[in-house]
Amino acid sequence: IKSHESLSLFSQVAQAVSIWVISYFGYYLFLPALGIDSSYSGSPIEISLYYLFWCFIAVFAFWDIYKDWETPRSRKGAYMAIIVGNIVVILYLFYILPLFPITAPNKSWLPPSELLSATSWYFLPKSMEIFLQQLLLVAIILSFHYKNFSLKTIFGWCAVLFGGTHLLLAFRGGFVYASIFTVVAVVSSFVFPYLILKVKNGFIYSYFIHWSFYAIVIFLTRVIFRL
Repeated sequence: IKSHESLSLFSQVAQAVSIWVISYFGYYLFLPALGIDSSYSGSPIEISLYYLFWCFIAVFAFWDIYKDWETPRSRKGAYMAIIVGNIVVILYLFYILPLFPITAPNKSWLPPSELLSATSWYFLPKSMEIFLQQLLLVAIILSFHYKNFSLKTIFGWCAVLFGGTHLLLAFRGGFVYASIFTVVAVVSSFVFPYLILKVKNGFIYSYFIHWSFYAIVIFLTRVIFRL
């Protein structure tokens, strides 16, 4: 019997959600207590290390799940996807983003000012945070998959869990901000599981799609406020 099969589905999912929630509130409570600026652009190294710590926790907690992960893979395809993805990231951070000035209008219905005033440094900790979320999402998806749940059912549970965790954003960003990101998370819950379970190197594509969403949001908000 594989070691992950000895754990109940509830325990596995509860662990993933717990890491997600604790890391989220720890960012707002623990880091300021250490005198660290909670701005991604202001403390990129410190916050990146914070999320890297949680990534190690996730890998340690779900290693038994990850090591039995049997999905289509292509080493050549993986290298190409990583190279192309990183080229796009570099072009965006160093050639596209600098073309648009920092904008931080004082309107309550807008996303938090950090998105509007993000520098290229913003994406260092954001990349680590996204990696953590992807690791936890994979753990949840595989937990259901190993219990022989259908892909359709996994879509539904991911929508509930992945979308539900984004409601935490209401504590800091307000209802409108949380609602927008929750809706996007629910929609992506019908994409990520398919990529992770059915597509060669799907985790890489899932990660870059997730990353690209934040890049697009920042780009569009700056374009809109320049009009």
